[in-house]
Amino acid sequence: MINTEKTLSLLKKTLALSAADQTEVLFWANDSHLTRFANNCIHQNVSEKNRSLSIRVVLGKKIGSASTNLLDPESIENTVAKALQIARNQKDNPHFKSLPPAGGKYASVDTFDAETASFTPDQRAQIARKVIEIAKRNHLIASGALSTGTIQVAVANSLGIQVCQSFTRGALKIVFQTSDGASGYAESFSARMREIESEQMAHQAAEKCAKGAHPADLPPGQYTVVLEPYAVGDMVGFLAYLGFGALAMQEGRSFMCGRLGQRITGENITIWDDGTSACGMPLPFDFEGVPKQPVTLIENGTARGVVYDSYTAGREEGKSSTGHALPAPNTFGPVPLNLFMKSGDSNLQEMIESTERGIYVTRFHYTNPLEPIKAVITGMTRDGTFLIEDGQIKNGVRNLRFTQSILEAFSRVSMISRDTKLVPGLEEELGGTVVPALKIEKFNFTGATAAV
Repeated sequence: MINTEKTLSLLKKTLALSAADQTEVLFWANDSHLTRFANNCIHQNVSEKNRSLSIRVVLGKKIGSASTNLLDPESIENTVAKALQIARNQKDNPHFKSLPPAGGKYASVDTFDAETASFTPDQRAQIARKVIEIAKRNHLIASGALSTGTIQVAVANSLGIQVCQSFTRGALKIVFQTSDGASGYAESFSARMREIESEQMAHQAAEKCAKGAHPADLPPGQYTVVLEPYAVGDMVGFLAYLGFGALAMQEGRSFMCGRLGQRITGENITIWDDGTSACGMPLPFDFEGVPKQPVTLIENGTARGVVYDSYTAGREEGKSSTGHALPAPNTFGPVPLNLFMKSGDSNLQEMIESTERGIYVTRFHYTNPLEPIKAVITGMTRDGTFLIEDGQIKNGVRNLRFTQSILEAFSRVSMISRDTKLVPGLEEELGGTVVPALKIEKFNFTGATAAV
């Protein structure tokens, strides 16, 4: 990974090439390494290294952006010229005020682990081997992927912002299958590979396969559900995608429109974003170089706020960026990438034991939005869906399609686990979602499949 001084020097030299009124340079470096396995053997080992510069220039109220992953002086100079040419051909953006100025306090967060950064292909292979051995001992078929990598993000602009941060990432996904198609899933990711408990994950996936044998068919309808954090994280992530950003609210496409200060979920639901918390995957600044600010989105069921970047803050009187800009050019607006849901006082076993009849869901798959303004999504259960009867998991069930308003579901949460789990968020490389397990009443399933 490039050292901080060298990276910031590159950004300063790039800024000096621009004759624009304002200029911003975003640097992204990514060294990623991946080991894939399927049918109980490793079948792919790949690595990629990439460096890129994204340049945004401002001429009055005209904005132009261009990027390159060729970092020789001539290529950078040409990219600056392209950004300027694009800006000259734009119409004025009446809502644009300015790039963000320097200022604000950056949180000190630990995001880099030397052991993870130096993880070797052989080390990844040894982890995959142990996972595969557990699958074989249980007469199962293992597939999955183990990735490690380093990321460096740096931002500088002509108004004085200069920030740089390096990160490490490790992630393991496991799917075990039986010969008749039952499956089990486990996933973990962290800035530190030593925190990924691969053998424990493999045993969890194997246990789900055993419970899923001889799956039954269930008719569509409303069921009590017990959702693992994987499924809960999917729902919270879609709330962020659909409506927790200021631009979505300004354009009238957010479920938060006209509802700030009003009850939108049950009182036991609190969701916030905090890019500085060590409990998640911290990122101390956004892609404009603005310090991340904690933002309460839903508090005790009441809609409290949305996140801003410099552009959306400029569209409203008295607002400032909360540090949630995505890389420019970006038509989607700011998005919270470091989400948290408040935990409760229960656990998964208590949720199961308190359920007379319901469905246990490990995770959702192929989830898509249907009605953004109502936060309605649809998707499938996958890799561990079980029938609960009389307080016990009875057997596996074939996968079901759900169609459900997230807000309505979060208005019917009867139990919340005290333990939480970090799961991938909207942006897997940077950010994550920390959520508990939930028990929800009257969850709407609208279809079934023949798949397990």
